[in-house]
Amino acid sequence: MNGALTILRRSPRATAGAVMVLVMMLMAVFAPLLTPYSPTSQEYGAWITPGREHLLGTTALGQDVWAQVLYGARTTLLIGIMAGLIATLIGTSVGLAGAYFGGRVEDVLNVITNVFLVLPGLPLLIIVSAFVRGAGIWSIILVIAFTGWAWGARVIRSQALALRNRDFVQAAIVSGERPGRIIFAEMLPNMAGLIAANFFSTALYAVLSEAGLAFLGFGDVSTVTWGTMLYWAQARGALLQGAWWWIVAPGLLIALLGTAFALLNFGIDEVTNPKIVHSVGATKVLRRRKKERAAPAPTGTPALLSIRDLDAGYATPQGRVRAVRDVGLDIAPGEFVGLAGESGCGKSTLAFAATRLLDAPGAVFGGESVLAGQDLLDLSSEELRRVRWKDYSMVFQASMNILNPVIKVREQVYDAMQAHGVTDRAQLDARARELFRLVGIRESYLDAFPHQLSGGMKQRVVIAIALALEPKLVVMDEPTTALDVVVQRQILQEIDAVRRRLGISILFITHDLSLLVEMSDRIAIMYAGEVIEEAPAKVLYADPKHPYTRKMMSAFPPLDGPRERREGIPGRPPPLSAELPGCPFFERCPSRMPGKCDAHKPASVELSPGHRVACFLHSDAVKEFSDAAD
Repeated sequence: MNGALTILRRSPRATAGAVMVLVMMLMAVFAPLLTPYSPTSQEYGAWITPGREHLLGTTALGQDVWAQVLYGARTTLLIGIMAGLIATLIGTSVGLAGAYFGGRVEDVLNVITNVFLVLPGLPLLIIVSAFVRGAGIWSIILVIAFTGWAWGARVIRSQALALRNRDFVQAAIVSGERPGRIIFAEMLPNMAGLIAANFFSTALYAVLSEAGLAFLGFGDVSTVTWGTMLYWAQARGALLQGAWWWIVAPGLLIALLGTAFALLNFGIDEVTNPKIVHSVGATKVLRRRKKERAAPAPTGTPALLSIRDLDAGYATPQGRVRAVRDVGLDIAPGEFVGLAGESGCGKSTLAFAATRLLDAPGAVFGGESVLAGQDLLDLSSEELRRVRWKDYSMVFQASMNILNPVIKVREQVYDAMQAHGVTDRAQLDARARELFRLVGIRESYLDAFPHQLSGGMKQRVVIAIALALEPKLVVMDEPTTALDVVVQRQILQEIDAVRRRLGISILFITHDLSLLVEMSDRIAIMYAGEVIEEAPAKVLYADPKHPYTRKMMSAFPPLDGPRERREGIPGRPPPLSAELPGCPFFERCPSRMPGKCDAHKPASVELSPGHRVACFLHSDAVKEFSDAAD
């Protein structure tokens, strides 16, 4: 029940569809209260036009059309709902069983499904209906259900096959769970949205099929449905007599019912898989206005990327989750900036929000992200498409998995260049070979498929693609996490060499501070959505100021010196759904000052050139909150 209410709250389409279906169901249930006439009585005079006595006029036989509409809703809705339920049950059972058990079970079920898929739907319905004609409404329901389940079975099987190979299902199998529990407790809940969408699609198919069969005279025309109303209207020549109301009323209601089912289907897709709606668009920006800010103090080199008061996160039914909280960060041309912090501290959200790559339900609530003089948060989707990969590019976490397994590496390297106007094959080939030499891969691997490359080689390919158009900025989100330490070091050295050769800027996100200290020009430390310390890499390593930074530094054992015990950081980060009036590290800090650190948020102050820290141990300055998200 809560899930249905969530769908209605979050999707205007689903709400509109549910209201339309509810109105039709109320019409069916309260038909005796809405009309005093019987739908089959022929006592009211033929061809009476709509008026006060007969709202929708009468038929050629003197039947009240409004009464037939109300009572016909009962049968039409019953056919749609029951046929949809039966077909969905069959399709779900066949799809799940074939995907889970595999082998001969899957082969047999696939053959049966394919047979029903290749048989033409309407002719099959007509043939079967001709044999059961006059057998009652349930025969029509069963005929429609048994001829309409196959497409849903194919879709559910495809999704179930993907789930079958997921780690959590494999873990359930290894732990000894029975197949029934795995299917119903592990797999089925992950497919609830797809199954619900399949039900509404099948219910719509059932309503339209019944109307088509009735119109052709193959249904039970003695029963009042919206479809049989159309049959009798055309049989009696309603349009020739000018009795348009006899055809318009049931035809319009069938169309509205189909629209309602389609809206519910779209609404479920929107809520259960928001990427369907937002995957091709840019990150939603919810800021209402820009606030005039004082110009930053002049520095020797203007920033390539200037992030100011960035406030971003996720818009959920329970409220906003602010994963990035009023963050400011500058990256100079040619600079290698490292971004470190615990899992869940907002590093990736910061990078994706600043570059407008944060997927729904992610959104930017306020602030600015100015790259080379233009605010990325102000650009349209088309403007962003022209900027991406040309001015900035991305190397995603575990990005070796983003290569398409059925397309050769060469074509995937070409894609970004072709999207930005490079069409000459000789030029594309020369640039691809140059990129492979740049990242240390033999040129012959351009004609390989991704599965023919090792993990480290695939990672280099992705980095080469990111460098294809020589962007000013490359954002790397833990690109070497899945690789062994030797390959990690090789790739990082190559990245640094390419950066120095091409003069590009890099924002590198990782958990490994030891890597950042060696490779970065400057390091920013994030905690609970805030940048709490920022300094040149060597300065941060030699003299970390924030207690959190010192704790992180001490968690990594040195390679030489006396053996000593290392400890983690006790406690856990605060939930990002909560507002934090004070220092976010207060609960875990060994140097906390109750009454001060938990009541006021420390401002970020510069202790030495380029070294900023937000901690009351070093300054009493209190942060002034921005209203960028207002």
